[in-house]
Amino acid sequence: MTAPLLEVRDLGYTYRRDPALENVSFTVDRGQNLGIVGESGAGKTTLLRLLLGLTRPTTGGIDTDGVPFDAGDRAALRRHRTFAQAVFQDPYSSLDPRQNVGRIVSEPLRSLHLSTTGSETRTRVASALEAVGLPADAAERYPHEFSGGQRQRIAIARAIVPRPQLLVADEPVSALDLSTRVRIVELLSSLSIGGLTVVVVSHDLGTVAALCERTLVLERGRVVEQGPTAALLAAPEHPYTRKLLAAVPRLPRR
Repeated sequence: MTAPLLEVRDLGYTYRRDPALENVSFTVDRGQNLGIVGESGAGKTTLLRLLLGLTRPTTGGIDTDGVPFDAGDRAALRRHRTFAQAVFQDPYSSLDPRQNVGRIVSEPLRSLHLSTTGSETRTRVASALEAVGLPADAAERYPHEFSGGQRQRIAIARAIVPRPQLLVADEPVSALDLSTRVRIVELLSSLSIGGLTVVVVSHDLGTVAALCERTLVLERGRVVEQGPTAALLAAPEHPYTRKLLAAVPRLPRR
């Protein structure tokens, strides 16, 4: 039997005696996108940091492709950087304005020693830019020359250039206008069709519904409900999930 791409087992994290996460368990199969939703303070950011190896769990563990991952092991952490990459919320602050796009996108190749020649680096950067819908000559330009949506595409290109198996997206469209949000969600969906598995951390149920086959609901650091997205949104079982759905703005009927 094939191991899940990602398995989280009884994960917990305590901050100054206050539990931020308790007994969080779930699996992510290869090619099956997962949405993690909840209000502010639900524990989404803490869980993201644990998935990326930025923080070590207090209890429980994480397996990647059936192998236990220890963020305290430097060699394991380096391998994890090629397994999982992140895209963050704000496309303005996540890009260094002093570096051109080519330098920004190629940063993971340098830090992870994944490229041996300048020619190979340029080829991989051009391929990543093409994958997110940007021309190769964008590499010579600077972040301030691009719109918010284009900057988020640059951030996604940087995340996919090391060819990770998992992309963790933290509120990837919340800083964008509505039409740009739709295009970025479509981009993430096309990348997942191409073989990348995406975990989306969001409070936006619309984004999760459009992109993720499964959804996990966090309340105060605990999983209160999880399952297929369509079924969970159509017939939520937990009162907290129903509360989240009731809070989604709807146009008035005429």
